[in-house]
Amino acid sequence: MPLIPFAFPARSLLVFGLAGCLAAPAFAADGHTVYGKTCAACHASGVANAPKLGDKAGWAPRLAMGRPALLTSVLKGKGVMPARAGHAGLTDEEIQAALDFMLAAVK
Repeated sequence: MPLIPFAFPARSLLVFGLAGCLAAPAFAADGHTVYGKTCAACHASGVANAPKLGDKAGWAPRLAMGRPALLTSVLKGKGVMPARAGHAGLTDEEIQAALDFMLAAVK
């Protein structure tokens, strides 16, 4: 009888104690989720003049700075926005994904 290849999901490796044998696959950061958990606290309602999600006029001066400058502002903080959007546990990839999600809403 021929062997049929079967791929186990990464979670099942933990159940069987094999997690150390294989690296779990890398997943892309979800900008929408990061926005909802972190950025929306200010950007949904415009706290402290944070540009609201989808507000083209509010984002216009920031868009003029360019994405690299915006990313630096989020990473290092600017004005009342703290560094890393106030969430030190966010990875650079998660921050970039959230920024891209918010920028896509004003294009």
